[in-house]
Amino acid sequence: MNRLQRYLFRNLLIATLYSTAGLTLTIWLSQSLRLIEIVVSAGAPMGMFLWLLLLTVPTFLGIVLPLALVGAILFTYNKMATDSELVVMRAAGVGPLSLSQPALVLAVGVMAVVFTLNVWITPAAHRELVRMEYTVRSDYSQLFLREGVFNEVGDHFSVFLRDRDADGNLHKVLIHDGRQPDKPVTIMGDRAVMQTGPEGTRFVVYDGNRQELDRKTNRLSQLFFDRYAVDLKAVAPQAAERWPDARERSTAELMSGDVPAQDDRMRRGLIAELHHRFSSPLLALTYALVALSALLSGEFNRRGQSSRVTIAVLLVMGLQAGALGLTSLAGKATVFVPLMYVMPLVMLLPALWVMSRGLTLRSGRRHSAGEASADAAGRAS
Repeated sequence: MNRLQRYLFRNLLIATLYSTAGLTLTIWLSQSLRLIEIVVSAGAPMGMFLWLLLLTVPTFLGIVLPLALVGAILFTYNKMATDSELVVMRAAGVGPLSLSQPALVLAVGVMAVVFTLNVWITPAAHRELVRMEYTVRSDYSQLFLREGVFNEVGDHFSVFLRDRDADGNLHKVLIHDGRQPDKPVTIMGDRAVMQTGPEGTRFVVYDGNRQELDRKTNRLSQLFFDRYAVDLKAVAPQAAERWPDARERSTAELMSGDVPAQDDRMRRGLIAELHHRFSSPLLALTYALVALSALLSGEFNRRGQSSRVTIAVLLVMGLQAGALGLTSLAGKATVFVPLMYVMPLVMLLPALWVMSRGLTLRSGRRHSAGEASADAAGRAS
């Protein structure tokens, strides 16, 4: 690239980075509200929240980057047209194809980044995100007990404590186990501690008694103890067998074709996810050409090109909605899978045609103007 193109590329790159940061922070804000609710309700540490928040970035960055690139192209070229920089470049003989080259180079770079995210980084991040969310819900929720209320630890299993001290001791503890309706158990103690080990978490209650009521005979049996342990792992809800979501599967698993699935609908979803990872990077180049064809075709207007910017934004929004819709339809019927590749590739042709048509029209006008000047000079002589 020459000096003017490097100047354009630098402005486009800076604008893309700012746009990406702005969109990322906006989506982060919405994601943080959901994650902080999970973390706070479970009592997990702040480090867990930050790690969950970091894992969400790759899950939406593949969508954010092409849109940020479009915003950077529209902002940069429109600003340069308003400041008459593009007019000066055009007068110096720089054509639309040369002006669009920095944006196209950046679009190819964005395509490579999105492809890398889709194929390797995003599936691993999404898989780890789901695992960590489950860990927070299943493990840390057992450790967070509020004072003065009955805390539901598992199904029909609740814990009450009056208060706790700085050393982590729980005072005036009452545990009610109603998992067996015919024989409910109540455990009361002056003090209790929670111990976490390789085998899970358990309550150790001191100086109390255990009461068990047999509803069939209405007989109450009591056991006074100095120390009594209750295993929370046995009463906490166990992890149900869950089929990993399509977004959690690695690309190698999806390409192998022998991924186990519950039914045909899930198998179609796996196929749609695989082709989405390979087809969505093409949108970066399509979006860039749509924006460039809207701004660089036709005559420049130093007062701005708001109408063209609006048209480009609407077209990109329509393409994005179409891409999401085709991915959803491909998950229901595999006949729509080829359209996931056809749509971004076909949209390249009108954009290239508009740019070439604008170039041809301007060349024709300059040629006609030159002939008219020559004729006028001949008549004057």
